[in-house]
Amino acid sequence: MAKPVLLTLLGLGLTLLKDHRPSYEARLKAFQEVEPVQPANCKLVKGIETGSEDLEILPNGLTFISTGLKYPGIKSFEPDKPGKILLMDLNEDDPTVLELRIIGSEFNLSLFNPHGISTFTDEDNTIYLLVVNHPNMKTTVELFKFQQEEKSLLHLKTIRHKLLPSVNDIVAVGPEHFYATNDHYFTDPYLKSWELYLGLAWSYVVYYSPNKVQVVADGFDFANGISISPDGKYVYIAELLSHKIHVYEKHANWTLTLLKSLVANTLVDNISVDPVTGDLWVGCHPDGMKIFHPSNSPPGSEVIQIQNILTEEPKVTRVYAENGTVLQGSTVASVYKGKLLIGTVYQKALYCEL
Repeated sequence: MAKPVLLTLLGLGLTLLKDHRPSYEARLKAFQEVEPVQPANCKLVKGIETGSEDLEILPNGLTFISTGLKYPGIKSFEPDKPGKILLMDLNEDDPTVLELRIIGSEFNLSLFNPHGISTFTDEDNTIYLLVVNHPNMKTTVELFKFQQEEKSLLHLKTIRHKLLPSVNDIVAVGPEHFYATNDHYFTDPYLKSWELYLGLAWSYVVYYSPNKVQVVADGFDFANGISISPDGKYVYIAELLSHKIHVYEKHANWTLTLLKSLVANTLVDNISVDPVTGDLWVGCHPDGMKIFHPSNSPPGSEVIQIQNILTEEPKVTRVYAENGTVLQGSTVASVYKGKLLIGTVYQKALYCEL
Protein backbone atom coordinates (compact mmCIF):
# COMPACT_ATOMS: atom_id res chain seq x y z
CA MET A 1 0.00 0.00 0.00
CA ALA A 2 2.85 2.40 0.86
CA LYS A 3 4.43 2.15 -2.57
CA PRO A 4 1.35 3.24 -4.59
CA VAL A 5 0.79 6.14 -2.17
CA LEU A 6 4.42 7.22 -2.53
CA LEU A 7 4.21 7.02 -6.33
CA THR A 8 0.99 9.03 -6.27
CA LEU A 9 2.56 11.74 -4.13
CA LEU A 10 5.62 11.78 -6.38
CA GLY A 11 3.39 12.14 -9.43
CA LEU A 12 1.46 14.97 -7.84
CA GLY A 13 4.70 16.71 -6.91
CA LEU A 14 6.11 16.42 -10.43
CA THR A 15 2.85 17.71 -11.89
CA LEU A 16 2.87 20.63 -9.49
CA LEU A 17 6.44 21.50 -10.39
CA LYS A 18 5.71 21.23 -14.11
CA ASP A 19 2.66 23.48 -13.81
CA HIS A 20 4.60 26.14 -11.91
CA ARG A 21 7.72 26.21 -14.10
CA PRO A 22 6.39 28.89 -16.51
CA SER A 23 5.31 31.02 -13.54
CA TYR A 24 8.68 30.54 -11.86
CA GLU A 25 10.56 31.60 -14.99
CA ALA A 26 8.29 34.63 -15.41
CA ARG A 27 8.86 35.67 -11.78
CA LEU A 28 12.62 35.37 -12.30
CA LYS A 29 12.43 37.27 -15.61
CA ALA A 30 14.35 34.33 -17.06
CA PHE A 31 16.11 34.93 -20.39
CA GLN A 32 15.22 38.63 -20.42
CA GLU A 33 17.55 40.57 -22.71
CA VAL A 34 19.50 43.51 -21.27
CA GLU A 35 19.50 46.71 -23.29
CA PRO A 36 22.65 48.56 -22.17
CA VAL A 37 22.43 51.95 -20.44
CA GLN A 38 25.75 53.49 -19.43
CA PRO A 39 26.24 56.70 -17.41
CA ALA A 40 29.36 58.78 -17.93
CA ASN A 41 32.79 58.03 -16.48
CA CYS A 42 32.06 54.77 -14.67
CA LYS A 43 34.90 53.03 -12.88
CA LEU A 44 35.21 50.06 -10.58
CA VAL A 45 35.89 50.81 -6.92
CA LYS A 46 39.35 49.69 -5.87
CA GLY A 47 39.41 47.22 -3.00
CA ILE A 48 35.98 45.65 -3.54
CA GLU A 49 36.17 42.19 -5.09
CA THR A 50 33.92 40.00 -2.90
CA GLY A 51 30.63 41.86 -2.92
CA SER A 52 29.01 45.11 -1.84
CA GLU A 53 25.54 43.72 -1.14
CA ASP A 54 24.29 46.78 0.70
CA LEU A 55 25.54 50.30 1.24
CA GLU A 56 24.40 53.47 2.95
CA ILE A 57 25.60 56.99 2.21
CA LEU A 58 25.40 59.52 5.04
CA PRO A 59 24.50 63.16 4.26
CA ASN A 60 28.20 64.08 4.67
CA GLY A 61 29.33 61.54 2.04
CA LEU A 62 30.69 58.88 4.39
CA THR A 63 29.54 55.50 3.10
CA PHE A 64 29.22 52.13 4.83
CA ILE A 65 29.38 49.00 2.66
CA SER A 66 28.78 45.35 3.60
CA THR A 67 31.01 42.88 1.78
CA GLY A 68 31.75 39.15 1.79
CA LEU A 69 28.18 37.85 2.11
CA LYS A 70 27.87 34.06 1.95
CA TYR A 71 24.40 33.43 0.48
CA PRO A 72 23.13 29.84 0.14
CA GLY A 73 23.39 28.68 -3.46
CA ILE A 74 25.04 31.88 -4.69
CA LYS A 75 28.69 32.35 -5.62
CA SER A 76 31.26 33.55 -3.08
CA PHE A 77 34.84 34.44 -3.95
CA GLU A 78 35.98 34.01 -0.32
CA PRO A 79 33.76 31.30 1.18
CA ASP A 80 36.14 30.62 4.08
CA LYS A 81 36.73 34.23 5.17
CA PRO A 82 34.47 36.41 7.33
CA GLY A 83 32.68 39.39 5.87
CA LYS A 84 33.59 43.01 6.51
CA ILE A 85 32.18 46.51 6.76
CA LEU A 86 33.98 49.00 4.53
CA LEU A 87 34.07 52.79 4.69
CA MET A 88 34.32 55.23 1.76
CA ASP A 89 34.41 59.02 1.69
CA LEU A 90 32.65 60.16 -1.47
CA ASN A 91 34.04 63.68 -1.06
CA GLU A 92 37.42 62.40 -2.21
CA ASP A 93 38.35 62.82 -5.88
CA ASP A 94 39.21 59.15 -6.22
CA PRO A 95 37.47 57.46 -3.26
CA THR A 96 38.87 54.18 -1.97
CA VAL A 97 37.64 51.79 0.71
CA LEU A 98 38.91 51.19 4.22
CA GLU A 99 38.02 48.16 6.32
CA LEU A 100 36.55 49.22 9.64
CA ARG A 101 37.95 47.49 12.72
CA ILE A 102 35.25 45.80 14.79
CA ILE A 103 35.74 46.07 18.55
CA GLY A 104 33.88 44.04 21.15
CA SER A 105 34.89 40.95 23.07
CA GLU A 106 31.47 39.31 22.79
CA PHE A 107 31.29 39.58 19.00
CA ASN A 108 32.53 36.57 17.01
CA LEU A 109 34.23 38.19 14.04
CA SER A 110 35.15 34.83 12.49
CA LEU A 111 31.43 34.14 11.83
CA PHE A 112 30.59 37.61 10.52
CA ASN A 113 28.37 37.30 7.43
CA PRO A 114 26.94 40.80 6.81
CA HIS A 115 23.88 41.39 4.65
CA GLY A 116 21.55 44.42 4.81
CA ILE A 117 22.70 47.51 6.71
CA SER A 118 21.16 50.74 7.98
CA THR A 119 22.30 53.74 10.00
CA PHE A 120 20.71 55.99 12.61
CA THR A 121 22.14 59.31 13.80
CA ASP A 122 20.87 60.61 17.14
CA GLU A 123 20.55 64.19 18.42
CA ASP A 124 24.16 64.11 19.64
CA ASN A 125 25.34 63.11 16.13
CA THR A 126 26.28 59.65 17.34
CA ILE A 127 26.08 57.27 14.40
CA TYR A 128 24.73 53.77 14.95
CA LEU A 129 25.04 51.02 12.36
CA LEU A 130 22.63 48.09 12.33
CA VAL A 131 23.80 45.07 10.34
CA VAL A 132 21.93 41.94 9.35
CA ASN A 133 24.28 39.05 10.13
CA HIS A 134 24.08 35.36 9.22
CA PRO A 135 26.50 33.47 11.48
CA ASN A 136 26.34 29.75 10.67
CA MET A 137 23.48 30.59 8.23
CA LYS A 138 21.27 31.83 11.08
CA THR A 139 20.12 35.43 11.54
CA THR A 140 21.03 38.12 14.04
CA VAL A 141 20.97 41.89 13.89
CA GLU A 142 24.16 43.49 15.18
CA LEU A 143 24.18 46.99 16.68
CA PHE A 144 27.40 49.01 16.38
CA LYS A 145 28.47 52.54 17.25
CA PHE A 146 30.67 54.21 14.64
CA GLN A 147 33.87 55.68 16.07
CA GLN A 148 35.03 58.02 13.33
CA GLU A 149 38.41 59.04 14.73
CA GLU A 150 39.42 55.43 15.37
CA LYS A 151 37.84 54.24 12.10
CA SER A 152 36.18 51.44 14.01
CA LEU A 153 32.82 49.95 14.95
CA LEU A 154 32.13 49.30 18.62
CA HIS A 155 29.81 46.31 18.98
CA LEU A 156 27.01 47.12 21.41
CA LYS A 157 24.43 44.36 21.11
CA THR A 158 23.31 41.22 19.27
CA ILE A 159 19.58 41.05 18.59
CA ARG A 160 17.74 37.75 18.08
CA HIS A 161 14.02 37.07 17.90
CA LYS A 162 11.73 34.30 16.68
CA LEU A 163 10.07 36.78 14.28
CA LEU A 164 13.46 37.50 12.73
CA PRO A 165 14.40 34.03 11.43
CA SER A 166 15.81 35.02 8.03
CA VAL A 167 16.24 38.76 7.68
CA ASN A 168 17.21 40.22 4.32
CA ASP A 169 17.23 43.98 4.78
CA ILE A 170 16.66 46.50 7.52
CA VAL A 171 15.86 50.18 8.00
CA ALA A 172 16.63 51.85 11.32
CA VAL A 173 14.16 54.23 12.97
CA GLY A 174 16.15 54.39 16.22
CA PRO A 175 19.32 52.87 17.71
CA GLU A 176 17.42 49.68 18.60
CA HIS A 177 14.26 50.22 16.58
CA PHE A 178 13.92 49.02 13.00
CA TYR A 179 11.78 47.47 10.29
CA ALA A 180 13.10 44.27 8.71
CA THR A 181 12.15 42.05 5.77
CA ASN A 182 12.12 38.26 6.30
CA ASP A 183 12.54 36.13 3.18
CA HIS A 184 12.99 32.53 4.55
CA TYR A 185 16.20 32.20 2.53
CA PHE A 186 18.36 31.29 5.54
CA THR A 187 15.82 28.91 7.07
CA ASP A 188 15.16 25.31 6.04
CA PRO A 189 16.53 24.76 2.48
CA TYR A 190 13.49 22.71 1.44
CA LEU A 191 11.13 25.43 2.66
CA LYS A 192 13.20 27.99 0.78
CA SER A 193 13.10 25.97 -2.44
CA TRP A 194 9.32 25.45 -2.33
CA GLU A 195 8.68 29.08 -1.51
CA LEU A 196 10.91 30.32 -4.31
CA TYR A 197 9.56 27.89 -6.88
CA LEU A 198 5.86 28.02 -6.07
CA GLY A 199 5.61 31.66 -5.03
CA LEU A 200 3.98 30.87 -1.70
CA ALA A 201 4.24 34.51 -0.57
CA TRP A 202 5.34 33.67 2.96
CA SER A 203 7.69 36.64 3.37
CA TYR A 204 6.79 39.37 5.83
CA VAL A 205 7.97 42.59 7.45
CA VAL A 206 8.59 43.02 11.18
CA TYR A 207 8.84 46.07 13.39
CA TYR A 208 11.33 45.51 16.20
CA SER A 209 11.90 47.43 19.41
CA PRO A 210 13.16 46.20 22.79
CA ASN A 211 9.60 46.51 24.13
CA LYS A 212 7.52 45.25 21.22
CA VAL A 213 8.02 43.06 18.16
CA GLN A 214 5.24 42.58 15.62
CA VAL A 215 4.55 41.63 12.01
CA VAL A 216 3.38 44.79 10.25
CA ALA A 217 3.02 43.54 6.64
CA ASP A 218 2.94 40.09 5.06
CA GLY A 219 2.05 38.08 1.97
CA PHE A 220 5.17 38.97 -0.04
CA ASP A 221 6.73 36.87 -2.79
CA PHE A 222 10.27 37.31 -1.42
CA ALA A 223 10.36 40.60 0.49
CA ASN A 224 13.77 42.17 -0.06
CA GLY A 225 14.86 45.80 0.23
CA ILE A 226 13.27 48.23 2.66
CA SER A 227 13.74 51.96 3.19
CA ILE A 228 11.98 55.03 4.55
CA SER A 229 11.08 58.48 3.19
CA PRO A 230 13.15 61.49 4.33
CA ASP A 231 10.23 62.78 6.43
CA GLY A 232 9.75 59.37 8.06
CA LYS A 233 6.11 59.12 6.98
CA TYR A 234 6.38 56.31 4.43
CA VAL A 235 8.10 52.93 4.28
CA TYR A 236 9.12 51.45 0.93
CA ILE A 237 9.34 47.67 0.46
CA ALA A 238 10.75 45.80 -2.54
CA GLU A 239 9.00 42.55 -3.46
CA LEU A 240 11.69 40.84 -5.52
CA LEU A 241 9.80 38.13 -7.40
CA SER A 242 6.64 40.17 -7.99
CA HIS A 243 8.73 43.03 -9.38
CA LYS A 244 6.97 45.58 -7.17
CA ILE A 245 7.83 48.52 -4.95
CA HIS A 246 5.18 48.97 -2.25
CA VAL A 247 4.49 52.25 -0.47
CA TYR A 248 3.23 52.01 3.11
CA GLU A 249 2.10 54.78 5.41
CA LYS A 250 3.82 54.58 8.82
CA HIS A 251 1.64 55.28 11.83
CA ALA A 252 2.50 56.56 15.30
CA ASN A 253 2.16 53.05 16.75
CA TRP A 254 4.65 51.76 14.11
CA THR A 255 2.03 49.81 12.13
CA LEU A 256 1.90 50.16 8.34
CA THR A 257 -0.95 50.68 5.86
CA LEU A 258 -0.49 49.93 2.16
CA LEU A 259 -1.06 53.01 -0.01
CA LYS A 260 0.04 51.86 -3.47
CA SER A 261 2.26 49.48 -5.42
CA LEU A 262 4.44 50.20 -8.44
CA VAL A 263 5.29 47.43 -10.91
CA ALA A 264 8.80 47.37 -12.41
CA ASN A 265 9.93 45.22 -15.33
CA THR A 266 12.81 43.78 -13.32
CA LEU A 267 13.64 42.05 -10.01
CA VAL A 268 13.87 44.83 -7.44
CA ASP A 269 16.43 44.39 -4.66
CA ASN A 270 17.66 47.03 -2.19
CA ILE A 271 16.15 50.53 -2.05
CA SER A 272 18.01 53.76 -1.28
CA VAL A 273 16.22 57.08 -0.85
CA ASP A 274 17.79 60.39 -1.85
CA PRO A 275 17.54 62.54 1.31
CA VAL A 276 17.26 65.72 -0.77
CA THR A 277 14.78 64.81 -3.53
CA GLY A 278 13.07 61.76 -2.02
CA ASP A 279 13.78 59.79 -5.22
CA LEU A 280 14.13 56.01 -4.88
CA TRP A 281 17.21 54.32 -6.29
CA VAL A 282 16.88 50.56 -6.68
CA GLY A 283 19.48 47.91 -7.47
CA CYS A 284 17.87 45.32 -9.74
CA HIS A 285 18.40 41.95 -11.45
CA PRO A 286 17.27 41.98 -15.10
CA ASP A 287 17.46 38.15 -15.25
CA GLY A 288 17.05 36.54 -11.82
CA MET A 289 17.56 33.04 -13.19
CA LYS A 290 21.27 33.81 -13.54
CA ILE A 291 21.49 34.79 -9.87
CA PHE A 292 19.64 31.82 -8.35
CA HIS A 293 20.80 29.31 -10.99
CA PRO A 294 24.33 30.29 -12.05
CA SER A 295 25.34 29.32 -15.57
CA ASN A 296 28.18 30.09 -17.94
CA SER A 297 26.51 33.42 -18.65
CA PRO A 298 27.04 35.97 -15.83
CA PRO A 299 24.09 37.76 -14.22
CA GLY A 300 23.51 41.28 -15.45
CA SER A 301 23.02 44.48 -13.47
CA GLU A 302 20.42 47.21 -13.57
CA VAL A 303 19.58 50.38 -11.63
CA ILE A 304 16.29 52.26 -11.76
CA GLN A 305 15.40 55.69 -10.42
CA ILE A 306 11.82 56.32 -9.28
CA GLN A 307 10.72 59.95 -9.06
CA ASN A 308 7.49 61.22 -7.48
CA ILE A 309 6.45 57.77 -6.28
CA LEU A 310 3.68 59.23 -4.11
CA THR A 311 1.94 60.80 -7.10
CA GLU A 312 -0.46 59.18 -9.55
CA GLU A 313 2.20 59.12 -12.28
CA PRO A 314 5.64 58.23 -10.88
CA LYS A 315 8.52 58.41 -13.33
CA VAL A 316 10.70 55.29 -13.64
CA THR A 317 14.06 55.67 -15.40
CA ARG A 318 16.64 52.98 -16.20
CA VAL A 319 19.86 54.71 -15.20
CA TYR A 320 22.26 51.78 -15.60
CA ALA A 321 21.97 48.41 -17.33
CA GLU A 322 24.65 45.92 -18.37
CA ASN A 323 24.81 42.21 -19.22
CA GLY A 324 27.40 41.23 -16.61
CA THR A 325 30.64 41.83 -18.48
CA VAL A 326 31.46 44.72 -16.12
CA LEU A 327 29.20 44.33 -13.09
CA GLN A 328 27.46 41.13 -11.99
CA GLY A 329 24.35 40.90 -9.83
CA SER A 330 23.63 44.49 -8.77
CA THR A 331 21.77 44.71 -5.46
CA VAL A 332 21.91 48.36 -4.42
CA ALA A 333 22.48 51.86 -5.77
CA SER A 334 22.68 55.25 -4.11
CA VAL A 335 23.62 58.80 -5.09
CA TYR A 336 25.66 61.65 -3.63
CA LYS A 337 26.31 65.00 -5.27
CA GLY A 338 25.82 63.80 -8.83
CA LYS A 339 27.66 60.51 -8.35
CA LEU A 340 26.12 57.03 -8.46
CA LEU A 341 27.49 54.11 -6.41
CA ILE A 342 26.31 50.60 -7.37
CA GLY A 343 26.90 47.47 -5.26
CA THR A 344 26.62 43.75 -6.03
CA VAL A 345 25.78 40.56 -4.14
CA TYR A 346 29.16 38.85 -4.49
CA GLN A 347 31.33 40.78 -6.94
CA LYS A 348 32.48 44.40 -7.40
CA ALA A 349 31.16 47.94 -7.02
CA LEU A 350 30.90 50.69 -9.61
CA TYR A 351 31.15 54.46 -9.27
CA CYS A 352 29.64 56.67 -12.02
CA GLU A 353 28.94 60.31 -12.81
CA LEU A 354 25.33 61.23 -13.54
